Amino acid sequence: MERELLPIRNNSHAGFAKASRGSIFYLVRIEGYRECSHPLHILTMNFQRIASISAAVAIVLGAFGAHALEERLVADGMLDPWRTAVLYHLVHSVALLAIALYSKNASNGPFGWAAKLWSWGIILFSGSLYALALGGPGWLGPITPLGGLSFIAGWVVLVFSKKVA
Repeated sequence: MERELLPIRNNSHAGFAKASRGSIFYLVRIEGYRECSHPLHILTMNFQRIASISAAVAIVLGAFGAHALEERLVADGMLDPWRTAVLYHLVHSVALLAIALYSKNASNGPFGWAAKLWSWGIILFSGSLYALALGGPGWLGPITPLGGLSFIAGWVVLVFSKKVA
């Protein structure tokens, strides 16, 4: 990580870490920092990590369903919903990672909206299917389509976006 020492001049310290040389304090500019305008800036600064963790969780859940839970899921007739949840979870995690790597500011504009909608889709669609497959309450059933609509809305936002990156 490249660092550049700058003397402290005002209270705008976004994207900097404090360092000192003797009694003079400096700010260390952190390369790759993305300043964000919304309160969830910590999430967008680590968007690549969030997408990577989400993909890893999808793979773990897929393996868990294929091995440890297979008998239970087959007996309950929930193997196909589990597989669907894993597939959509993984596909949209990879799409989130692509946005984090491709977009200069993944938190704003059409890419930001698509990422947020896909994140909600993973939580609502895949999350409700995982819970239902494991015997969760029936009221989760109507939540699944809301997640599907979130996935669709994320893709539609990109279809009608004017900016490429």
